[in-house]
Amino acid sequence: MTFQNFSTEQLQKMDAGHHLHPFTDHKELRDAGSRIVTHAKGPFIYDSEGNEILDAMAGLWCVNIGYGYDELADVAAEQMRELPYYNSFFKCTTPTPVLLAEKIASLAPDNMNQVFFGSSGSEANDTALRLVRHFWVLEGKPEKNIIISRDNAYHGSTVAATSLGGMSAMHEQLNGAVPNIKHVMCPYYYGLAEEGETEEEFGLRAAKAVEDAIVEAGPENVAAFIAEPIQGAGGVKIPPASYWPEIQRICEKYDVLLMLDEVITGYGRTGEWFAAQSMNIKADTITTAKGLTSGYMPLSALIVGDRVAKTLVEKGGEFYHGYTYSAHPVACAVGLRNLEIIEREGMIDRVRNETGDYLLSSIEAAIGDHPLVGEVRGKGFLIAIEIVKDKASKSRHEPSGAGATAVRDHAIANNIMMRAVGDTMIMSPPLIWTREHIDMAAERVKAALAGALADLS
Repeated sequence: MTFQNFSTEQLQKMDAGHHLHPFTDHKELRDAGSRIVTHAKGPFIYDSEGNEILDAMAGLWCVNIGYGYDELADVAAEQMRELPYYNSFFKCTTPTPVLLAEKIASLAPDNMNQVFFGSSGSEANDTALRLVRHFWVLEGKPEKNIIISRDNAYHGSTVAATSLGGMSAMHEQLNGAVPNIKHVMCPYYYGLAEEGETEEEFGLRAAKAVEDAIVEAGPENVAAFIAEPIQGAGGVKIPPASYWPEIQRICEKYDVLLMLDEVITGYGRTGEWFAAQSMNIKADTITTAKGLTSGYMPLSALIVGDRVAKTLVEKGGEFYHGYTYSAHPVACAVGLRNLEIIEREGMIDRVRNETGDYLLSSIEAAIGDHPLVGEVRGKGFLIAIEIVKDKASKSRHEPSGAGATAVRDHAIANNIMMRAVGDTMIMSPPLIWTREHIDMAAERVKAALAGALADLS
C-alpha cells in the first residue's frame, strides 16, 4: 500500500492536519500523535513502529473472526464486479441482502424473522426507535411513545442513539435530546448494590426501577424498554440472574415492547449466536452490527419480531425511513460469508464449551488478588476488571478513571490492546483466541497492573 512510502511522523502530521477522530480530545491527540496501525493477522495488530499487539478488543468489539480472512476480500471483489451497488428503495432488492436476511432469521430466536439493514449500530437503533413508535401509531395508540432506557447505556452516537443511551456527558454535549426517553438505574451490582443486598435482591430492585418508570409515565404512554443484555461500553455490566426474567414479566404485564441492543453481544460473543438465546430473553427487536461482518465492511441488521412485523405488513402505509446504503450488496455478501465462516469453524461452540470459561478463570487466577483489582467478571468473550484504590471500600483513584487509564497505558506498552471505561478495564477478544492467546493475555494484563501500581503509588 502507498502508506509504506511515508514515515510514522509524516502520517501523524497529515493525520493531525486533516483527520478528526471519533470520541477524541483533539488537543490531546495532536500533542501525543496517533498510533498508526498498518496491518493485522489473526489475533494481532501491527503498528508502523513494528510492534505486534495482541488485540483484546477485536477492533471495536467487532472483529469476531480475527484478521486476514482472504475469502471475505474475495467475495467482496466478486460482488463489486457483478453488482457494486443498487438500492433497496423503489420496490427493488438485490440477491445478497435477501440471502443474508434469510440466514440471520434462521440463526435468530424463533419469533424473529424480518431484517432491516443499515450501516452501523447507531443507525440500527435509530431504526428501532422509529419502527417501535410507528408500530404503536399503526396499532391506534400514537400516545404510546415513551422509551425507557438505562443510565450508562450506550446505544450509539447519532442524535437518536445518543438520546436512547444513558451517557450523561454525551447528553450534555448534545444539548437537546430526542424527547420522551426516560432513564433508570442500570443493573451494576458491584457499584450500586446496598450493603448486605444479595445479587438476586439487587437484580429485582434494578428491574423494579423499570416498572416504577412505566407506572409513573402511565403504561398507556410507554412504547418500549431498550437495553443491552450486557452493558458493553458502559463497562461490561452483567445483570444478576434475577434481572432479565423480571424485566420480561414487567414488559408483558404492561404491554411494553422489549428492544434488545445486541450490537456488541450478537454473533457469538456470549457463546450463542445471540445473548437473547444464552440469557433466555424474548425480544420484539434486536439491534445487531459489528460482528455481523466482523468489521470487514460496515453493516447493521435490525432483527424484527413477528408481532411488530405482522402489524407493519397487515396495517400497511409507508414507513418513511431508510438509508442510501440499506442492504448494500457488497456489505451483505461479506456478512453472509462471515456468518458461514463462524459456523463452519465452530467458533461459537468453542467459546461456549471451552475458551469462554477459560478466559474468565485465567484472568481471575492471574490478577484476582492484585491490590488494584476489585472484581473480575465475564460472560463468554466479554471481561471486565474493576480498578480500585482500595479493595475493601471499593474507593477509586482520583480524578475519576485515573486508575484504569494507567492500566490501559501499561497494557498497550506490554503489547495488549485493552480499553478503559471509567474505572473499568474491558476485554472483548476475537472469537478465534486459543488457550495460548488467553495465557498470553493473562500475563500481559498482570504486567500492566504491576506497572500501573508503581505509577499510582
